[in-house]
Amino acid sequence: MAWRAAVLVAGCLALSACSGGTGDDTALPRADRRGEAVDGLTVGHRLMAAGEHELALKAYLRAASERGADADVLSAIGSANLRLGRLGQAEQILRRALEQDPDFIPALNNLGVVLMEKGETGEARRVFQRAFALDSGNSDAIRENLRLAIAKTENQVYSGENDNHNFSLVRRGPGEYLLLSDR
Repeated sequence: MAWRAAVLVAGCLALSACSGGTGDDTALPRADRRGEAVDGLTVGHRLMAAGEHELALKAYLRAASERGADADVLSAIGSANLRLGRLGQAEQILRRALEQDPDFIPALNNLGVVLMEKGETGEARRVFQRAFALDSGNSDAIRENLRLAIAKTENQVYSGENDNHNFSLVRRGPGEYLLLSDR
């Protein structure tokens, strides 16, 4: 019988060593099940900054399902679609964001970028002017976008120029883009 007790004690010691109950600092840390998930909007912004636009869109959609499709979330979804080249979807979603909050500056700026990309420079100029006024001229990106839109509309009016220029987007911050022209 003594050998059975010895085997039982040895087995208990082996199990406690495997479970990290010995105070061994080399054991793997356990998962903290009390931790909270990071907001989908925050995850999406980080993914956008990393250039992972498709994954960012999925994170933004998750945020919409968790917290609702408010102007901030819709603007982020529109921005992701813009970066993915889905101009029609981006425009539609950014306009929905502006229906909810007509003074939401990032949505105005990104809608202006979409309109410039689509060649609708007159409306883009008006949208950039509104964003610039609401921002009190504090954003260099919005100022530059407005300058490009004004130049583009004046070039079309005075020179009769209707050809398309190459525009490119440069990320300037979370949900904020600068529109660059090849001219």
